[in-house]
Amino acid sequence: MPIVNNVTRLLDSKKIPYKAFELPSEKLGADETASLLGVDPKLVYKTIVITRLKGKPILAVIPGPHRVDLKLLAAALGEKKVGLPTEREAEKLTGLQAGGISPLALVNKGFQVMIAADAQTRQEIHVSGGQRGLNILLPVESLAKLTRARFAEISSLDPENS
Repeated sequence: MPIVNNVTRLLDSKKIPYKAFELPSEKLGADETASLLGVDPKLVYKTIVITRLKGKPILAVIPGPHRVDLKLLAAALGEKKVGLPTEREAEKLTGLQAGGISPLALVNKGFQVMIAADAQTRQEIHVSGGQRGLNILLPVESLAKLTRARFAEISSLDPENS
């Protein structure tokens, strides 16, 4: 029986095509997720919570092997400074467990979503399904439209993954 949650119900209600994948329910990194799914790690995008000086946090959706470039992100947003909260703070800000934070689970909750520009070169990407153990493959354009996301250069290859 496939996992059904608010994210899958939202996608079904909007008639957005997607594939849901069940994974182990512990916190997995993008590389581990890619390995379990048998896909290129560059297709598995992770959602990073970013704080700003004033206002709601930002959700940065970036490829698994990358890390958020805070200077690029701040510039793209026209912010003076943005920050990276602790995992615990990110969970408190979103109400979701780390490893299950997803822009799809936070639609209409006031979060600004920024997607790494290289996603525009892809038809589909994998993102968290809003809970640990659920991964969603969906069209990039559908993700952007549903979350009212902007695309920008916001990440760079993590030296640990090169």
